[in-house]
Amino acid sequence: MSAPSTPKIARPKGFYYEVKAGQRYLWCSCGRSGKQPFCDGSHVGTTFKPVLFEAKIDEDVIFCGCKQTGTAPFCDGAHNNLPGSYSEDDPESPANRATAAVPHGADARVALDGACYVFSTKRAKLARRGAMAWCKVVTPSSGAQHQSQFYAEMGTGASPVVAANDRHTILFFTEGQGELEISGRHFAFGPRTGFYIRPEEAFRVHNTHPLPVKFFISNGPGQEDLVWREDMPGNFDGTYPHRCAEVDPSQRHAMAERFFQILVHRAHGSTEMTQFIGNIPRSKAEPHKHLYEEALIFLNGAGVVWTENAKTEVGPGDVLFLPRKLSHSVQCVVDGGFDVVGVICPGDNPSISY
Repeated sequence: MSAPSTPKIARPKGFYYEVKAGQRYLWCSCGRSGKQPFCDGSHVGTTFKPVLFEAKIDEDVIFCGCKQTGTAPFCDGAHNNLPGSYSEDDPESPANRATAAVPHGADARVALDGACYVFSTKRAKLARRGAMAWCKVVTPSSGAQHQSQFYAEMGTGASPVVAANDRHTILFFTEGQGELEISGRHFAFGPRTGFYIRPEEAFRVHNTHPLPVKFFISNGPGQEDLVWREDMPGNFDGTYPHRCAEVDPSQRHAMAERFFQILVHRAHGSTEMTQFIGNIPRSKAEPHKHLYEEALIFLNGAGVVWTENAKTEVGPGDVLFLPRKLSHSVQCVVDGGFDVVGVICPGDNPSISY
């Protein structure tokens, strides 16, 4: 009789764990251990061996529970594509029906649990500088620890020069077309295009068309407001010449009935933040958590955002801010699904959850 060569799925989702600097952990790779996610010797007689991990610092990690990961011993989101592993939640269950609905008021922000909130760009009051109007969406003072986000729109003309300073900056254009200038280099853009700006560089948006341009500006680490420059520096970092990220269906990653595509990431030079675009079908996901902080922009559709004790409706132009480790769920209530754009920080894989 041959030794077992197929791992057991100990748990579809990952195992959250707080590791301590200097400690060694033996991760179970066979799925047979009774001390998950760690080894108890049950692999003896199989082709599997435990994976040793020695923590360099105190940190939160998610150990893989499905044993299908390609980044052992940590979760890489592979569990999302296992049969029956991506569970949906019943919005009409007694517990969900009892969840308090938070109505939208005149204010742009709808507070949910903890530091979580939904921000409406349609209800926001915009400040103006030259041809560009903008508002704060996510800032450290609103509860963000790792990133900030601003919404901007402009008619025909050129925006002021916006400085990145020592921060990584990611843009996403939702509407319009034109040219983006990054420290002296020029790039064409259209709707649903992402861009990356290196620390110490600056950018300016040129709209030569009659239709308005609408876009989001994300920074990591976060800042309270945009920083302006009088002139455009010529310090474009040619080490990373490819700054534009466009939607490409061939680059999609499946997550059960959902999918996402990474837009701005490490290949562009962004080591702190990752931008992705995805689709949420008509459904309500099972509540889950992330180790990263996330700002999620809803491009179309209609639905509901759920946290443990609250829920609120969302639609095009809304932004969901999610702090780390907050239980949440997004429900789409229309055919065709939600198209969403997210920025996560710190992190590079939006499919990892627990």
